[in-house]
Amino acid sequence: MKQPFIGVLVVVLLTACAHRGAESPVAFLGDPAPLNAATETIAIRPDTKWVNVTGGDIVRFDVGEKSFAWTFNVASGISTFDLRRVAPPGMLDHRVDAYVAPDPKYMGGDGDSRL
Repeated sequence: MKQPFIGVLVVVLLTACAHRGAESPVAFLGDPAPLNAATETIAIRPDTKWVNVTGGDIVRFDVGEKSFAWTFNVASGISTFDLRRVAPPGMLDHRVDAYVAPDPKYMGGDGDSRL
């Protein structure tokens, strides 16, 4: 009786692992933005391994002499992704993880900080 249970368990675990490794579509990571729309600028150097941003932010990334901007309107449940996925081709030559804090607009509460 244990054999069918173990077989089902293996299938469930493999399915969960396969789903976890799947990347979210780029459309779930936000949108390109004009450079002049950015409200924050982050320089990415050869030793940069990660950046911290907040959902809803428009960030300009300076990579050497090149720049691009991204609006971090990420889908619910996305808290990190490889910035190379959204940078223009050839812009980043190494992995830079973007850690995205939740957008404060969607954190709940009534917006009155005096309470």
